[in-house]
Amino acid sequence: MIDNKVKDPERVRIQEKIIEFEKAGIFDKDVEDDPETIPLEPDMIDYLKDGFRDKMYNKFAYYQAVKFFDKSVADKKVIIKNVIGIENAILDSGAIVTCNHFNPYDSFSVEKSMRDAGILKKRKLYKVIREGNYTNFPGFFGFIFKHCNTLPLSSVKETMKKFLKACEELLSRGNYILIYPEQSMWWNYRKPKPLKPGAFSIAVKNQVPILPVFITMEDSETIGDDGYPIQEYTIHFEKPIYPDSTKTNKENENIMMEKNYGVWKKIYEDFYKTPLVYLNEMDGNEEK
Repeated sequence: MIDNKVKDPERVRIQEKIIEFEKAGIFDKDVEDDPETIPLEPDMIDYLKDGFRDKMYNKFAYYQAVKFFDKSVADKKVIIKNVIGIENAILDSGAIVTCNHFNPYDSFSVEKSMRDAGILKKRKLYKVIREGNYTNFPGFFGFIFKHCNTLPLSSVKETMKKFLKACEELLSRGNYILIYPEQSMWWNYRKPKPLKPGAFSIAVKNQVPILPVFITMEDSETIGDDGYPIQEYTIHFEKPIYPDSTKTNKENENIMMEKNYGVWKKIYEDFYKTPLVYLNEMDGNEEK
């Protein structure tokens, strides 16, 4: 059981649900209750947003997002302790960026690292987001999700065709697209979860590399409003993984996915100095 003294009850529930899911071997399901999703129809979105009005909205939304996140860093609500291997993100082509997903801010942390290194001066980092974040998320973040370099997924087949076509075009322009291949967000979960093939399929079909990013965490001395220590992030940018021209698309997808997972596993084990073992692989009720 999680020690729930002075801790936010909802966060305690989420941590206990993470343990429950890990024991059951369910890694691709969110532990937080997402709001009901409104389907994203093809006529509801222009993924490329090349029109003048869309560009103005994008510019304003990006400014507001950067301002908000930089203030969060200044206020130590987000702590980026270290960035390792940022030189690996300097590429001659577009790329699919993969990252572990444990916090709504993790994509902002990746973007800030690339922005501070000057990598995004003439290129953009697009973020793939869930359908409902685009169609029915309220308030400030709803505005950011709609207008700030996002590529929402859709449960509608025709919309997904537009999504994939947009990915092709944006990558051909030399941009980066961040995809969470774990397909779930588990709050402050430190282990890499098993990966899904979608990100690697897009990379292979567009003949661009995978840029594996893995964020490790340490407890800071600062306690957040939820009663838990705010995490200090170390952001690891690893060497890009390229498709092999001698392999089929399917072979490349599997090879690149396995390599990505292997890279993340090594970072996890080296940083935390412990073998990567999931609770569903353990005997009894041993917990990490």
